Amino acid sequence: MKRLLSLGAVTLALLTGSLTGAHGAPTDPAGPVQRQAVDQSAQAAAVEYWTPDRMRAALPAEALLSDQLAAPLEDVAKGAPQKIAGRQAGPIADVIGGLRELLASSGELYTGGGEVVKTTGKVFFTLGGADYVCSGSSTVAANESLVQTAGHCLNAGPGDFATNFIFVPQYDNGSAPFGEFAATELYTTQQWAESGDINYDVGYAKVGTVGGATLTDTVGAQGVGFNQPRGEAMHAFGYPAASPYNGQELAWCSGQVATDPLGTDSQGMVCNMTGGSSGGPWFIDDDEASGIGTLNSVNSFKYTVPGFGDRMYGPYFGSVVQSLYTAAQN
Repeated sequence: MKRLLSLGAVTLALLTGSLTGAHGAPTDPAGPVQRQAVDQSAQAAAVEYWTPDRMRAALPAEALLSDQLAAPLEDVAKGAPQKIAGRQAGPIADVIGGLRELLASSGELYTGGGEVVKTTGKVFFTLGGADYVCSGSSTVAANESLVQTAGHCLNAGPGDFATNFIFVPQYDNGSAPFGEFAATELYTTQQWAESGDINYDVGYAKVGTVGGATLTDTVGAQGVGFNQPRGEAMHAFGYPAASPYNGQELAWCSGQVATDPLGTDSQGMVCNMTGGSSGGPWFIDDDEASGIGTLNSVNSFKYTVPGFGDRMYGPYFGSVVQSLYTAAQN
């Protein structure tokens, strides 16, 4: 069994115990995708709930990853490769640079440009009576309202779905320049929701509008790919909150990824991002003119095993995650 390090832990110790959410059983317990609908009153309440003080006090959601998640792992199935192009919110002239300008980095604050600045943001939610923070990304979708994040950023895995879920794109030192988008539906894989299988630690949130505009119309949306080759050069982004970061600014890592040698089907890169970065996007490529990339994983976990603690791992986007995306984006 694997022992996972909570990215939010200050010490190299596992957090124990499980947390139970407030919604009860998932809406579709028998299906391959787990879904939770959020009614309009709960959506409005979520936006009201997240005051600046609550946002600052929210705990990195990596505290939810404990040794209970060292569960039997299901092999990740791979299907036909697929890439879906992203979309800009504004003209190309408004975008400064692209991800191709990034060189290998084990982690630092991101000072570049590109759509990634607008499409990446912070996720806030409540689970088991506690408030948490993650990262997420606006993702291309037919509904123009999709946020990609980690499964543990919206579901206890195994267990209930989160409440008070909102996405704040381009969060920067407490500001929300594009508003706060409340979830209308939450989705994760059956494998995560039922057994906490770390190979499937992926989630999507369909969000409402702000000022009558969809998320994609407001900030654009990154493309997404499935069943792509392993071992690619990738860029990871997020809002790490534990030292040496403070959770208030966007950070990034970049480098070659490799399959986890300790047994999961996840891939890892050298990266010092800490708690709060979970759910942040991984890109395999991008369009140099627009800065739109192809999402292909999310920040998920780190090990406590000596010699592996410097690597961030993210789930492989195979056919199960592809099916999850298809369900969530319609």
